[in-house]
Amino acid sequence: MKYIKIKIILCALLVGGPLCSFAQNDIPDGNSISDEDSIPVKDDMMQLIFHKENKKDVLGGVSEVNVAELMKKNFSTYSLDNMDDYVGGYNGNMWGRDSYLVLVDGVPRDANNVLPTEIDKITFLKGAQAFILYGSKAAKGVVYITTKRGAVGNQTINVRFNTGFYVPKCYPKYLGSAEYMTLYNEARTNDGLAKSYSDDDIYNYALGKNPYRYPNVNMYSSEYLKKAYNYSDGTAEIAGGGSHARYYTNIGLQNTASQFNFGEAKNNHTTRFNVRGNVDLTMNNWISGKVDANVTYYDSRSANGNYWSDAATFRPNRVAPLIPISYIESNDATDLSMVTNSNNIIDGKYLLGGTQLDETNPIADAYASGYHTSTSRQFQFDAGIDMDLSRILGGLSFHTLFSTDYSTSYMQSYTKTYATYTPTWNNYSGQDMITSFTQYGKDSKDGVDYIKSSSDNQTISLSGQLNYKRTFNHAHNISAILVASGYQTSIDSLYHRVSNANLGLQVDYNYREKYYVDFGSAEVHSAKFSTKKRNAFSPSLTIGWRLSKENFLKDSPVVDDLILSASGSVLHSDLDFSNYYMYQGSYTQTNGTWWGWDDGKTEQSTNSVQGTNYNLTFEKMKEFSVNARASLWKNLLTVDASFFVNNREGLPILSSTIYPNYFSNSYPSSSFIPYVNHNADRRTGFDFNVNFNKRINEVDFTLGVTGMYYTTKWTKIDESYSNSYQYRKGRPIDGYWGLKSNGFYQSEDDISNSPTSSFGTVSPGNIKYIDQNGDNKIDSNDAVFLGRYASPFNMGVNLTLKWTNFTFFASGSGYFGGYGMKSNSYYWVYGDKKYSDVVRGRWTEATAKTATYPRLTTQSSSNDFQNSDFWRYKTDRFTLNKVQITYDLPAKILRKSFIHELSAYVSGSSLLTISKERKILETNVGSAPQTRNYDLGVKMTF
Repeated sequence: MKYIKIKIILCALLVGGPLCSFAQNDIPDGNSISDEDSIPVKDDMMQLIFHKENKKDVLGGVSEVNVAELMKKNFSTYSLDNMDDYVGGYNGNMWGRDSYLVLVDGVPRDANNVLPTEIDKITFLKGAQAFILYGSKAAKGVVYITTKRGAVGNQTINVRFNTGFYVPKCYPKYLGSAEYMTLYNEARTNDGLAKSYSDDDIYNYALGKNPYRYPNVNMYSSEYLKKAYNYSDGTAEIAGGGSHARYYTNIGLQNTASQFNFGEAKNNHTTRFNVRGNVDLTMNNWISGKVDANVTYYDSRSANGNYWSDAATFRPNRVAPLIPISYIESNDATDLSMVTNSNNIIDGKYLLGGTQLDETNPIADAYASGYHTSTSRQFQFDAGIDMDLSRILGGLSFHTLFSTDYSTSYMQSYTKTYATYTPTWNNYSGQDMITSFTQYGKDSKDGVDYIKSSSDNQTISLSGQLNYKRTFNHAHNISAILVASGYQTSIDSLYHRVSNANLGLQVDYNYREKYYVDFGSAEVHSAKFSTKKRNAFSPSLTIGWRLSKENFLKDSPVVDDLILSASGSVLHSDLDFSNYYMYQGSYTQTNGTWWGWDDGKTEQSTNSVQGTNYNLTFEKMKEFSVNARASLWKNLLTVDASFFVNNREGLPILSSTIYPNYFSNSYPSSSFIPYVNHNADRRTGFDFNVNFNKRINEVDFTLGVTGMYYTTKWTKIDESYSNSYQYRKGRPIDGYWGLKSNGFYQSEDDISNSPTSSFGTVSPGNIKYIDQNGDNKIDSNDAVFLGRYASPFNMGVNLTLKWTNFTFFASGSGYFGGYGMKSNSYYWVYGDKKYSDVVRGRWTEATAKTATYPRLTTQSSSNDFQNSDFWRYKTDRFTLNKVQITYDLPAKILRKSFIHELSAYVSGSSLLTISKERKILETNVGSAPQTRNYDLGVKMTF
């Protein structure tokens, strides 16, 4: 018997597939793997913190997505892809909080290191009562990812092949050389400076006859970028087992090709390989366990340089990246010898271009500066034991889980320097020729394999718990959990480990699944505080009432199920305490001031950095929520809705108002002000999930609508302003603050009759602002609230239509009520920056009434480039996130083949954005572009 268990473990973890087949004589009598041993899948159970619960008994603040079922109609490659389409209360965070904890099979892990093909279900624990057992680190919500496991039955093999293309949505639009030069001259004229470019030069650049002499570099053109680039992946899943051991194995390989089509950059790629093995063991009728392992390898290669960042700054006329050798005069022996001695003759035809100011350029970098490879290795191991202790006490069981994760990453770099050349041009009888070169730099390679950006991290997690679950007199259902848990993450660059430790107690009672009382608690611990402040008790109480079991609804033809619940929780957390020893005063000589004495000696002062506060302690999250969940008309319509109020109190700050001003000094820089628990904020809102299910003729129709609306505000904040309208208390915590604009200055008289700007000298065509406090001066005291950057309302829609063997799926999401600020280099153009197309709407005397952009300048123009409603835009949008059509080959066609199931699909992602500001929302500046994805895939079951 031991031989069988060992063989199953090794096969599932390491190999899987045909090598995991068992000879009949390997299986002892009474333990054969057969259909009769099948264990039904318990789809009615929902994964919560440290336990599973029947869905009907979960009292709100929790949502679940069945990823294994979703993948049958909606293939994706990221575990949390478009989850706001299916989960109300989730918009990238939960219930308006700013982060969340990810647990994979109960262990803190990255969501991007587990693929959807590996996942069974994902639980979104939004309400504090649902995650309080995990303690401090869970205080902003938990996303619990449960991976697939094997089941009793014959071995099954699922194979999926998927390939597709990323197609960039759009690129930033910058001016060509001639237009840039013309407008740059205009900017210099505005500043009272001489023009930089002659009319003849601008004419030649506009003519475009010789782009090597008069370059017009467009780094977003097809000369450098592909219109689409490929990614492919394949996955094999192997599962099966018997009553004593069940196994699941996932083997996957992904590769993403390069978007570039030149130089070393065309060899860019990212490859991911993973193997996961999950094994469940049943030792006897009271001891069972599991052993899981996952290994993931990431390898990527990239050309040196920062192409996307440079593309946003590299001006089109600066330099021709490539200089054709064919333009060199045939009798120019000196320059031809340069060609012979160069290590970088591109395609046998070009030298690398440069100037004294631009000895390198991003195009040349991709050709000749070398490349780097990035490597990441991750190993995850879990081992758990479950013991049925009902022999000691009915309903009692013990569970423990130990996990250890290792991750390492590093970068190897092969670096080269290269020479660039500035040609001297002459024109002979209308023919441009190169008469000489000036060389900058030299070609070299040191041969050193540089290793950098290395990191090594380790997480160790351990939990042990006693569970009690029992029903008395077929009416009183009692369950309890007592758990001790903790984890530590060691990060090589940090002295202190990231830790979480707590003792949790959950006691639940319900009477005939009608009346519910749940009590949860955690005794949390954190080493971030002084010895006497490191522990805190966090309680939660929830009550529920299933109205559908009352006599007045029991036989209702409309209501299948209706349950109401209310919950109150207080959870202590250290999540917003960024460092250890924040309670302790500290001193330094690093920035100390030097002092001299009569004897000629100098001493450096020891300065206080911060004061001591041994009473610094956890922040408190106080939450109240109400939930209603209903199923109507025999599951035709299901509704799950929650209302929540979340208060955070005692957020840590270095106060500027509590202590006298002599507690700090600007020179020498020093402070005796300690960290204190002070600020507080509130989030209030509601979320909903509504699903409609109906068969219409031969079509199965399913429609899901989700959403959330919430508000935020500071309820207490350390602040001091001269004007009441600037106080943040009572205002949203996620707000923009800035100036209110009032058009452009139209003339010198207009400037003279307007408040004085403290942001520098202004001229006609600069932005004019409203003087909020009437002091005849525009400064930071005139800043007002401009709107929220987080969208108050978000919604998701998902639609499934199934007809015979065809399945149509579509999903989308909408975000409304938020604002963005056009404050990157694409919009804030001044000095010698690259000009984007927005400057075409610049103010001039001729366009004074229609201008959409301030006057151009080669100066800093700090007056114009302040946060203000001039740069504000609405982020309202609806995005069609996914459309997929799947065809399942009829079973009768496959009846006599070794293939049990076969399906094929085509899909598209991020297909459409409906928004007034679509261009802004879809344009990335200084980074890789957003893409639409088109996939073709096939899935087979053997």
